[in-house]
Amino acid sequence: MLDRLAPTLLLTLFLCTCVSAQESLLGLSEFNQASLNHQRTAMLVLGGWALTNVAAGGVLQGRTEGSTQSFHRMNALWNTVNLAIAGFGYWSATRADPAAWDLATSLSKHQGFQKVLLFNAGLDVGYVMGGLYLTERARRPGADGDQLRGFGRSIMLQGAFLLAFDLVNYFVAAGANGTLPLRLGAAGGGVGLTLAF
Repeated sequence: MLDRLAPTLLLTLFLCTCVSAQESLLGLSEFNQASLNHQRTAMLVLGGWALTNVAAGGVLQGRTEGSTQSFHRMNALWNTVNLAIAGFGYWSATRADPAAWDLATSLSKHQGFQKVLLFNAGLDVGYVMGGLYLTERARRPGADGDQLRGFGRSIMLQGAFLLAFDLVNYFVAAGANGTLPLRLGAAGGGVGLTLAF
């Protein structure tokens, strides 16, 4: 009797494990898709900001003069780079196949996106400080005050926007960390690995 029951129990255990693994993979695929959707949305926001600045800066620099003209010129120039970054980021996110990623790839890509956002936030603080430096430099004798002041104000504006953009997107992405089917963290007397089924 036991020799007939053992194969049935093993088969049942195997099938339950396969079903649980498939549910985990479905959860992982959904997590990956949500992460890519977030990245696409972020790139659309950045692209919208960039297009608005390029268009407005291009038009308004021809209709203004002095530091205001320099402000609009820098907004247009700065955002050509943002537009390229947004376009490449969106294109990359649309080409990705989230169903093909395993747990390690999912974790790496999700955390990599967060690291890029935090690194960029540090750069954004530098941009704001650089803009402050240019506005201060505009006060010095012999400097092209209008250009430095306009460029400085533009760089401070762009840096402040990017800082807010990067931090908001970081916190949105970090908020999804708890939904990742694989979680690393403290467990008892050390580090543990949890795989949610």
